[in-house]
Amino acid sequence: MAAQYRRADWLVDRLRNVLRFYYPAGLDEENGGYIAQLDEETGEIYDAESKHLVATTRYVVNFCLGARFDDEEPWLEAAEHGVEFLRDGHYDPETGGYDWLLEGTETVDRRRVCYGHAFVLLAYARAHEAGIDGAREGIAETYDLLIEHFWEPEHALCKSEFDGDFAEESDYRGQNANMHTCEAMLAAHEVTGEERYLDRAREIAHALTVELAAEHDGRLWEHYTEEWDHDMDYNREQPKDLFRPWGYQPGHHVEWAKLLVVLDRYADVDWAVDRAEELFDIAIDNGWDDEFGGFYYTFDRDGEPIVADKYGWPVAEGIGAAAALYERTGDDAYLEWYDRFWKYAQDHLSAPGGNFYFKLTRENEPIDAGDGPGVEPGYHPIGACFEGLRSLSARDR
Repeated sequence: MAAQYRRADWLVDRLRNVLRFYYPAGLDEENGGYIAQLDEETGEIYDAESKHLVATTRYVVNFCLGARFDDEEPWLEAAEHGVEFLRDGHYDPETGGYDWLLEGTETVDRRRVCYGHAFVLLAYARAHEAGIDGAREGIAETYDLLIEHFWEPEHALCKSEFDGDFAEESDYRGQNANMHTCEAMLAAHEVTGEERYLDRAREIAHALTVELAAEHDGRLWEHYTEEWDHDMDYNREQPKDLFRPWGYQPGHHVEWAKLLVVLDRYADVDWAVDRAEELFDIAIDNGWDDEFGGFYYTFDRDGEPIVADKYGWPVAEGIGAAAALYERTGDDAYLEWYDRFWKYAQDHLSAPGGNFYFKLTRENEPIDAGDGPGVEPGYHPIGACFEGLRSLSARDR
């Protein structure tokens, strides 16, 4: 059974199943863009108006990867639909930034968020790879915007957030936004070959996973002050926060493990794979639930769970990390974890429509994701399939 998870045809079929859950129901033909608010069990739309920047860009990435591996379906056209809305709906030509949240076609939140702009860069990178017109220019323009407004060269990291005019900045600094900026820079380098994107990815990765992590025994803290000191009190009273929980996140440790291995494919570095293996081990040792399976959402400095709920995305990132680590090291232990992660995902995370459940209890019962704007239209399970496809095929060559 485990061997099926390694087969390219199985991975493409699994990727296709996620896309089919969101297509065509998730395309907003009337207003443009996509609808991310689909019931996990039934696929019914519960909010047709909310358009989150992260959801729009992740949809574009998903459909571009669909076109890459499954060119018999209308995935490229669906990706072009999203790129058009990214430009016509989210983009603000006066500032060059992208609006955070829309209702239909009307902006309701103009904040300029690094996390969101990182995904804009990633979307344009995958769109360029898919051959979509104008995407190469979108990569360059978004990179310039990130460097102009968010980049802090003295720290080799990015600020987190501004108001809509880029006039006032938040003093919060976050790991997560920088992780996804690194991810986007790696993709931009992959599809253009330009070294400046790889340089930024390497600098961000080293600053966070080597320099800052050294202050916490190699672990990755999420929240920082304006001077990039560890902020140990931020959101202490909100441990279940969706974007900024208090505590260490095993999901981000395995996600960084994957990104560091990808970095090692392109950059002349001698630390990336070692740190990837260490971060993977930290996630397993402190975050994996040996009794019920799955990753705890967060754990404390003693390695004890804070929030024991299970989310789908950390397991998906674990799949990608295990595949990438196996490709770079040849260690069969990573292949065994790859199979174990997929088995857990198939047994507990796979919803009836083909997507992943967003959230489970510790005992693996689905939890209602709520009625807020959706940001996870299958991005992480599709990413798991993507990394499995490219890493395992590279190892076989």
